[in-house]
Amino acid sequence: MEFGIFTVGDVTTDPTTGRTPTEHERIKNTIAIATKAEEVGLDVFATGQHHNPPFVPSAPTTTLAYIAAQTSTLKLSTSTTLITTTDPVRIAEDYATLQHLSDGRMDLMMGRGNTGPVYPWFGKDIRDGISLAIENYALLRRLWREENVDWHGKHRTPLQGFTSTPRPLDGVAPFVWHGSIRSPEIAEQAAYYGDGFFSNHIFWPASHTQQMVALYRRRFEHYGHGSADQAIVGLGGQVFMAKNSQDAVRTFRPYFDNAPVYGHGPSLEDFTSQTPLTVGSPQEVIEKTLGFREYVGDYQRQLFLMDHAGLPLKLVLEQLDLLGEEVIPVLRREFEALRPSHVPATAPSHAALVAASVERTSSVVERPASVVERPASVVE
Repeated sequence: MEFGIFTVGDVTTDPTTGRTPTEHERIKNTIAIATKAEEVGLDVFATGQHHNPPFVPSAPTTTLAYIAAQTSTLKLSTSTTLITTTDPVRIAEDYATLQHLSDGRMDLMMGRGNTGPVYPWFGKDIRDGISLAIENYALLRRLWREENVDWHGKHRTPLQGFTSTPRPLDGVAPFVWHGSIRSPEIAEQAAYYGDGFFSNHIFWPASHTQQMVALYRRRFEHYGHGSADQAIVGLGGQVFMAKNSQDAVRTFRPYFDNAPVYGHGPSLEDFTSQTPLTVGSPQEVIEKTLGFREYVGDYQRQLFLMDHAGLPLKLVLEQLDLLGEEVIPVLRREFEALRPSHVPATAPSHAALVAASVERTSSVVERPASVVERPASVVE
């Protein structure tokens, strides 16, 4: 199983000091957090994509390419890439470039985002969100898999004989996750293509996440990619730790109460009891995270949000030390002991995708031209 962290890149005032970091500080701190993640033994670092204050990660591939140059084992990803408002040609070129620069140490997550005003900024209509996600991703797949693309659709100008450059590393497209909190159409899309499905269930009760993941698993099996329990699932979550739970709650409470996303709402106690947020000792984080398996089954990637709500860099780095030293080793051991041998341990690596491509090429059997498959609610 892969463990890592993700950031939304918010620039938030520290409620305990009243100090707000500059954008420069926040961007540089993101690099420090990512390199620390590799140092403590994490597998993945992912960054969001936002184009509005108070967030800074508007150019995720630039940030990830810089991190790639500072690291050697860390897998780089997104959380998420805005498939609705970023042109598929731009995504194809940017992430293929990142693929080359990182020697394949990357994948990416497609998503619609949660900021409504971003749509008109990029000439789109939020009412077309699902349609944009479906059409743009269908084009992106073709751009990565075909050298000369003729295409026309509803949401962008046609392409004639277009070749996206650079071509994907080793001729193999990056592995893709589809991230969604509430849209069954996106779970269906992920299942249709045999891609990964990521549920960032920070704000939702276990019952909701269970339903979304179960839908994806059923449809993954329906489309013939493997058994339902072999589907590639990722989860989000947020933790804050101290050696004892009382200190964790005391330290984190002012950050929670003033957080730009969930502050000034339910109490910390209510939120932690109703959602995956865990504030407590490393052992409490271990126990609650292991409990995720009870309602989503064996899954392949767990990402934690560690740097939100104005937490200062020093405190975030201390959190990563606790995560890497006391939490992840136990989670790795316990999850692996529970995982059946036929269930993938991780999302496919670049090397695994290359090997699978070679195997398909050597054993390909042409299908009748009249056979066309389409998912129940996904139209290319």
